[in-house]
Amino acid sequence: DRDTDKKRIEELLEENMVLEIAQKQSMNESAHLGWELEQLSKSTDLADSEKSFVFELNECASSRILKLEKDNQSLQNTIQELRDASLISRESSLKFVELEKENQQLSKKIEKLQNQIEKEKQSNQDLETLSEELIKDKEQLQVVMETLKADKDRQIKDLKQENDHL
Repeated sequence: DRDTDKKRIEELLEENMVLEIAQKQSMNESAHLGWELEQLSKSTDLADSEKSFVFELNECASSRILKLEKDNQSLQNTIQELRDASLISRESSLKFVELEKENQQLSKKIEKLQNQIEKEKQSNQDLETLSEELIKDKEQLQVVMETLKADKDRQIKDLKQENDHL
C-alpha cells in the first residue's frame, strides 16, 4: 500500500509539473497574442480591409484568450486537487505507520501471552505427572498398610493362641 501510495504521489507530482508547464505555455501564448494585438492596434495606417482583419483577429485572439484562461483555471483546479490528493496520501501514510507500530505492539503482547500459555501448559503437565505419581504412591502405601494390618492381625491371633496355651 505504501509503495502504491508513493507511486501514485510520484505520478500526481509528474502530472502536476506537466500541467504547470502547460499553464505557463498557455500564459505565454496569451501574452504573445496580447502583444500582437497591441502591435496591430497601434498601426494606424492600416487600410479598412486590414482593420476588419485586425478586428477578426482581435475577436479570435479574445476568444482564444478566454479559452486559455478557462484552461488555465481548469489546470489550477487540477493542480489544487493533486495537492489535496497528495496531502491525503501523506496523511494515510502517517496513519499506516501508526497502525504498523500498534500492530507490532499487539504482536509482542500476543507473543508474551502465547509464552505464558505454553508455561501454563507445561506447569499443568508437571502437576498431572506429580498427581499420577502421588496416586501410585498412595496405592503402594495402601498395599503396604493392608499387608501390615494382615501381619498385625496374624500376630495378634498367634499371641492369643500362645496366651491361651499358657
